Amino acid sequence: MRNIGLLIVLVGLIGLIFFGYQAMQDSESFSVLGVDVAVSSANWTPVIISGVVFVAGLILAAMGKKK
Repeated sequence: MRNIGLLIVLVGLIGLIFFGYQAMQDSESFSVLGVDVAVSSANWTPVIISGVVFVAGLILAAMGKKK
């Protein structure tokens, strides 16, 4: 159970890094009256799902460690 949890943590972490970087690159910035304004057009759903997978993997790894 612990090994499966660690594998899921790794997959979630890779997803967070990849989709988080991709979401950061989807933002556009422009200047209005001398102030830089950033507008994000990113789809944050994959980042949220990767975060949920990461947390689920942490829970599984912790449960496997207790037994």
